[in-house]
Amino acid sequence: MRHKVAGQKLSRPTQHRWALYRNQVTALLAYEKITTTEAKAKEVRSLAEWMITLGKNGSLASRRQALSLITDKKVVEKLFNEIAPGYTDRVGGYTSLAKVAPRLGDNAPMIQIQLLK
Repeated sequence: MRHKVAGQKLSRPTQHRWALYRNQVTALLAYEKITTTEAKAKEVRSLAEWMITLGKNGSLASRRQALSLITDKKVVEKLFNEIAPGYTDRVGGYTSLAKVAPRLGDNAPMIQIQLLK
């Protein structure tokens, strides 16, 4: 049974899955909008919101935690200096998921995940 087991495996080994999450979160924060499959978007959403919450905190420890997940230092600077200050009055829900047309190759359900303004 899968009681209290959070997240999906996405048919990948653990290191591959976490590398995927890191790349997707970095791309989302860099470009503020990405298109990916539904399962990946739902997993990336929680990590991206956690990063924005760290950015709102702004401490050195929060910056180091963000650097442990985000692969680009420039994106961390953007997160702490530009993105997170825009969400000071918001408690959560920093991202939005919108369905788009299915992928042409295998008809996988696709979602556009973007940061709310």
